[in-house]
Amino acid sequence: MQYESELKALKKSKRYRQRELYDETLLDFASNDYLGLAHNKELHTLTCQRLSEMALHSAKASLLVNGYHKIHKDFESALCEANGFEDGVILGSGFNANIALVEALVRRGDTLFMDEKYHASGVLASNIKSVDVKFFSHNNMQELEELLKSSGAKRKVVAVEGIYSMDGDLVDREIFDICDRYDAILIVDEAHSSGVVGENLMGVFDHYRVGIKSNYIKMGTLGKAYGSFGAFILASSHIVEYLINRAKPIIYATALSLYDTLLAHNALKYILQNRELLKSEIKERQKIVYEELGIKVDGLIVPMLINDNKRAVEIRNELKNLGFAVGAIRQPTVERAIIRLIARRGESCDMLRELCINLAKIK
Repeated sequence: MQYESELKALKKSKRYRQRELYDETLLDFASNDYLGLAHNKELHTLTCQRLSEMALHSAKASLLVNGYHKIHKDFESALCEANGFEDGVILGSGFNANIALVEALVRRGDTLFMDEKYHASGVLASNIKSVDVKFFSHNNMQELEELLKSSGAKRKVVAVEGIYSMDGDLVDREIFDICDRYDAILIVDEAHSSGVVGENLMGVFDHYRVGIKSNYIKMGTLGKAYGSFGAFILASSHIVEYLINRAKPIIYATALSLYDTLLAHNALKYILQNRELLKSEIKERQKIVYEELGIKVDGLIVPMLINDNKRAVEIRNELKNLGFAVGAIRQPTVERAIIRLIARRGESCDMLRELCINLAKIK
């Protein structure tokens, strides 16, 4: 019982977590399946049919040791075409992608400038080998510019999220101009914005209509809006070539499964072919949230500040008893406890409105 005291402390502070089986009887407003594609049987069937025609159904090895298949290459090419980047590489998860980017790109003499609310995977990566990292206040472009201006680093690397996973807000458009001005490499984690915002639903580069430059890097995940699993990194051919040679999560891991890769490719096609319908449905859900809760959201993440761990869990459980699943997010994930509602397309607008009405009463 080596960690009994630590577990007791977590329980006392209402920060204790445990796995809970997915409950199909609940209306799902907790998961990151923003477009409801995890329930799209046509995409699943199409993927299985294609795989059944192939001689193998598993990647079997790393991308660099006989594990790179045409399914991988075709999807990478499609992502580059849809997002306007020169090159790309897919890998096991967004967590691993952030580890790969930070661990490989920030070398001795370089400095990483990271938004204070960047994902935990990026923060962990900065600690792996004592990277020189400077955090700036959330979305504070003036502070970031001052840090870059005074920096004597050999290379400057800036890391931000497209839509922040807990606050649900968009990165400031000025980030692109600032990084250009100070010749900084810009990493944009688009885990929660890819598939949700933009003219073509490709994320914040698309949303802000930013022309892609050699110092820009886009990371996206496949386990959210794409309804699959895995991640991708898009960048200049030069940077992708470097990552393939230096990023440990790419070099030393089995390539992404063929099923997940093909499923995500089919999801990408679906998103592009149905973007007008999807955008209208996203807009309708944003409207409902504003009408019932008075909260304007940039994407589909709706955070409600509760500021009390115990009460956040109580609210989640009360909503669960009414048939709704939402997230009760507590420290250390957030500074102050929130209820995190995902206004996902997988559930109807009527049910979303009913949830919002109940949440307004309970809170």
